[in-house]
Amino acid sequence: MKVSDVMQKHVEFITPENSVLEASRLIFGRGINGLPVCKNKKIIGFITERDILAKFYPSIQEYVEDCVHSSDFEGMEDRIDEILAMTVEKIMAKASITVTADTPLLRAQSLMFVHKIGRLPVVDEKGNLLGIISKGDIFRALVGDKVPFEEEGEFYDWLGEYYDELYDWGKRLDNEIPGLVELFHKEKATDILDIASSTGEHTIALAKEGFRVIGLEANSLMHGLAQKKQNKLPLLHRDRILFLTASYQNNLKDLPHLDAAIFMGNALSPVMNTDEKILENTLGALDKENPILVFQLLNFEKIFKVNNGFRDFVITEPRYGAGPKRALLSFYTKESNKDIFISRAVFSLAGHKWIFRGIRSTPVTPVEKKKLIAKLKRLGFSKFSFYGSSLYQPIFKYPFKPLESDWLNVIAKR
Repeated sequence: MKVSDVMQKHVEFITPENSVLEASRLIFGRGINGLPVCKNKKIIGFITERDILAKFYPSIQEYVEDCVHSSDFEGMEDRIDEILAMTVEKIMAKASITVTADTPLLRAQSLMFVHKIGRLPVVDEKGNLLGIISKGDIFRALVGDKVPFEEEGEFYDWLGEYYDELYDWGKRLDNEIPGLVELFHKEKATDILDIASSTGEHTIALAKEGFRVIGLEANSLMHGLAQKKQNKLPLLHRDRILFLTASYQNNLKDLPHLDAAIFMGNALSPVMNTDEKILENTLGALDKENPILVFQLLNFEKIFKVNNGFRDFVITEPRYGAGPKRALLSFYTKESNKDIFISRAVFSLAGHKWIFRGIRSTPVTPVEKKKLIAKLKRLGFSKFSFYGSSLYQPIFKYPFKPLESDWLNVIAKR
């Protein structure tokens, strides 16, 4: 592979007359560690974060002349305005290592290793800037396609730290729990199974309403977060809850017969990706005569036809009053009707700038209404109720509209 195959053709650059403040704004805002310095598109140097930070420290000559004040590290911070007002040419590295578009990819990587740098400008035969290539670009090109998507466990391990920030749980539960309570009282259901209970919010809310609830979560990190919440509850509520972890199949076969099972927050979709028999196994843990299943399913038809894959975007306040604000973006992509992936990206606020903190993706199995009903009928279910809702709406109040509803909520009975 050549540099031209993977280089970034749109590249930010700065002129030698620009201020260090302008260079810092571009470096910080773009999340990069340096910029090429160009004059009439011809590269004449490079400026990096390290070059800027180095100006805070005294030169050797300054240290020799005044070693006492030159060791005042806190006082060095007072130089910030002076440094930012400098021109780029005063601190840039004037000798810049470059490559051409037809340089072999691993030759470019070798230059970065030898010179301990992370980015190389790409120039033409006259030294004009054509683009830039980084270690990350090379890594993605050579390794990225060979790396599989995260397994479900890895994905939710990473997500666990942010999961409770995705929703206004008080508002969400105020709209969802009353419908579940009314349904279970009507059906005389007292023992509930919460499949893929994540951090335990629905499990705990139902226990507070007087139900005995088993929260089953395969991811041990999320299970641990749920247990911490349980331990803070009054004894009356705490004793109504049992949180279990490990595989769904192993846990379900050992459970007593319960009255109902819920799959909230699109839980069925990722679970089915790793356990095709989840419905059969769940049914084995329910009452044989009158089992009740409740599904809260994402409406993928709307997500792809109307939202172009977008799911949600949330900006959160610091947890416990400390730390930065965070922004969480969730979206879906698909390569075919069977290959759908969820991706979640996290950003944090540093000053007035948003910094990208990471993204993870994992495959999910889309649950289509017709196929779900067909499978449930084969399992002996004959009574179905369908409702539509948005995230913070009652779940059993409005009709389902394929191009308008965010959620398809299903009640299945025999």
